[in-house]
Amino acid sequence: MPTATMTSKGQITVPKEVRDDLHLEAGSKVMFVRLSDGQYRIVARTGSIMDLAGLLYRPDRAPVMIDQMNEDIAAAAAEHVMRGLER
Repeated sequence: MPTATMTSKGQITVPKEVRDDLHLEAGSKVMFVRLSDGQYRIVARTGSIMDLAGLLYRPDRAPVMIDQMNEDIAAAAAEHVMRGLER
């Protein structure tokens, strides 16, 4: 299993095997995606948006319908605005 060591400046060198698997080259970007269990997944930004499919899937949770998502987003936005007005 490839490993890397962080320097005192917070930098790591991505092992060659991982760079090859993720098709990374100089200048490539990677995202560190926090999963619900607190772990992180490293995702190469060189891929397609479809590479993210299933990333947030949790088998123990029922799917959320788009209407419910829209309602939750609207409620959170309204709450955010109200907090701003209270200041």
